Amino acid sequence: MTALIIHGHFYQPPRENPWTGSVEREFGADPYHDWNERIHAECYGPNAFARIMGPEQIIERTINNYAHISFDYGPTLMSWLERHHPVTYERVLEADRESARKCSGHGNAIAHAYGHAILPLCNDHDRLTQVIWGLEDFRHRFRREPESLWLPETACNNKTLDLLIDHGMRFVILAPDQAERIRATEDSEWHSVSDGSIDTTRAYRYLHQDGSGRSLAVFFYNGAAARAIAFEQALISSQTLVWLIKRAAPQGPLVNVATDGESYGHHYKFGDLSLAHAMEIEARQEGFWVTNYGQFLDLYPAEAEVQIKQGFEGEGTAWSCAHGVGRWIRDCGCHTGGAPGWNQGWRGPLRDALDFLRDEAAGHFESLGGELFIDPWSARNASIELILDPYRSREEFLRRHARKELTRDEEYRALVLLELQRNALLMYTSCGWFFSDLSGIETIQVMKYAARVIELMHELGLPSVRQEFLDLMAKAKSNIRDMGTGSNIYLRYAEPSYLAAEVEIAVPTLS
Repeated sequence: MTALIIHGHFYQPPRENPWTGSVEREFGADPYHDWNERIHAECYGPNAFARIMGPEQIIERTINNYAHISFDYGPTLMSWLERHHPVTYERVLEADRESARKCSGHGNAIAHAYGHAILPLCNDHDRLTQVIWGLEDFRHRFRREPESLWLPETACNNKTLDLLIDHGMRFVILAPDQAERIRATEDSEWHSVSDGSIDTTRAYRYLHQDGSGRSLAVFFYNGAAARAIAFEQALISSQTLVWLIKRAAPQGPLVNVATDGESYGHHYKFGDLSLAHAMEIEARQEGFWVTNYGQFLDLYPAEAEVQIKQGFEGEGTAWSCAHGVGRWIRDCGCHTGGAPGWNQGWRGPLRDALDFLRDEAAGHFESLGGELFIDPWSARNASIELILDPYRSREEFLRRHARKELTRDEEYRALVLLELQRNALLMYTSCGWFFSDLSGIETIQVMKYAARVIELMHELGLPSVRQEFLDLMAKAKSNIRDMGTGSNIYLRYAEPSYLAAEVEIAVPTLS
């Protein structure tokens, strides 16, 4: 039997106001309050209770689609689901348990880098924290060890894959265009597959660059099938979807497809129904073995070796950018629409401004945090436990990580430093760069995290960097004349009015 694995990447950027923790009403989400609610109604909820229709369109039963597909859920989205839609949240968790029972102990869920940052563009500290937080979030929710971690936008380079190996990951999912070359054995010749021609019916070994021989398996999904699902109406019916899969069925053991999970119901109405019928009925009738990556690897371990593309100056590559990872750092030509003549030249200045703010905050975190923590960066990595459990004792956490016995004021400053770092990480949510203009709600959201960082630096009595940040933001230009520059948008939509006044007050710098 040919194995069939469909992977759904379910994700929304964090939408909570950094000051209130609540999601505000969002433009375009009508009739729902915000985009999370709308997409839950169209996708996340329906896939948890997908309808199997019988004769005369009568509902025969409902099934949990998540139990039939490989999937990842963004940690910030899972946190929102847990608070606002606990029934859907529990169905996602139950699907993983059910699939583990059916698939020799391998659950369908895989982990997800915490804040959906483009990992190759992160500095070393941030890349590590994004991975550690994503793995810890998975363990907290699914109560087991993860076998893989979804790379946001499948963005990676060697350094990123090496980090996954360092943290014990067994496999990773990439786009076929990300493969550079393969060889059957260590002694055989390399063959280029840089044109996207890699055989996606098997897993490949990627070897750690340190020469240790450590490796992880790489699955490259079927690009043609993924495009058809995402962009070519393949979800118009379950019969169409299975016909597509049969057409992709190779002379090999596997058909595997990865797309945004929102395809199934949000991007395509009733896509959840097509998926349910296909995976529950038609695919099995056609002789496919519906499984997941972990179980498949038990029977078909990776043998041939692969090297991946490194992208422009080693920046990496991704599934949604034909120019490596340019979509998140420059006007590479990738965009989501907009009026004729629009450009995305604002991407570089936005990243430069946030990098400046991140580095200023990091310097103070190391100096002040070094006086309070045994190791500030280790404390930051461990602080995911406070995010996952708001009732966990802060005092106990600080006792484990503090360099000395802290006063109440020092305890407060230590926690503020950690909160500052959390917001600095969330500034890099990839959606801030993905869309057509600087004034989009996703880009304003990352600006809000920047405003929160500036506010927390002010609260700690640190020198204000607000003006330098605004000067850098002014270099980013909106395509909409009335919006002006990034500085204008930041002041109008991201920064609370009181902060503009407060940060101009001279305050003593903490020693």
